[in-house]
Amino acid sequence: MTDKLLKKIDETRCPCVVGLDPRIEQIPSFLKEHKKHDPNQKRAVAEIFLEFNQLIIDQIKDVVPAVKPQIAFYEQYGHYGLKAFEDTVKYAQENGLIVIGDAKRNDIGSTAQGYAKAFLGKVKGANDQEIKGIDVDYLTVTPYLGSDGVKPFIDVCKQYHKGIFCLVKTSNPSSGELQDKNIEKENKTIYELVAEYVAQSESDLIGVKGYSSIGAVVGATYPEQAKKLRKLMPKTMFLVPGYGAQGGGAADVVPCFNEDGYGAIVNSSRGIIFAYKQDKYKNTFKENHFHFAARQAAVEMQKDIYEALKNAGKLPKGW
Repeated sequence: MTDKLLKKIDETRCPCVVGLDPRIEQIPSFLKEHKKHDPNQKRAVAEIFLEFNQLIIDQIKDVVPAVKPQIAFYEQYGHYGLKAFEDTVKYAQENGLIVIGDAKRNDIGSTAQGYAKAFLGKVKGANDQEIKGIDVDYLTVTPYLGSDGVKPFIDVCKQYHKGIFCLVKTSNPSSGELQDKNIEKENKTIYELVAEYVAQSESDLIGVKGYSSIGAVVGATYPEQAKKLRKLMPKTMFLVPGYGAQGGGAADVVPCFNEDGYGAIVNSSRGIIFAYKQDKYKNTFKENHFHFAARQAAVEMQKDIYEALKNAGKLPKGW
């Protein structure tokens, strides 16, 4: 799967992913107007989310290689929201985008296998025929339960040529409360131990470009830790949150990339999909052109990351 992602990154010259995290209070009013009197508001919001996402996807599909819908924003609206999530995944893939399902799943044994099949694999129908689950390309996974909680996902990745991103060093302010704790016996932090586990787990899924489909989530808000993690996981793709709205800049994400210019894909969610609300764009793009503002924000993000890599001498060959 990572070879496929890297091919898309090369085609777009854009190691970026757009997070599709819709919030009803920030959706343009014209999309909500005709749904205000729907007696089933869960269904109404889910349908608004799907339309919003489709308009965004139509504008960014030639700019970025991937999207990352966060399932929490959808499951708030029950099965209607989950259908909007699934339909968003399908629409994005039909438009040539890689989809990273941000669901941070984890458990052990058969339950972990169930999550893995639901998002990445196939399940059995009443007729014993296999049918696709939600069918994202990648899934975010919490590794806290150890190998019992990660191996079932890796097994499904091998079977169906998919990928995962394990949480290693996250971008949130309180991540250090646990992740930065030093284990005296090992003289390493918890995030370093998790990184070593990820690096040991990836060997069977390394593609022709030298990168594994077992990836790591490494926040842009901690560039010094990212440098250390890049050395610990040289063959690992990093999913990098924290750029933009969370405070990380282009220079902060550079340590997440290897010297060949690959090895990371940088996420921005609010900064792209709700760009029309920013002072930078709102005088140029009216509310009903929110998706054009999103495209412009994605183009500017691509340029920002491109220039940062160029200045660091890390542009991939041929770019």
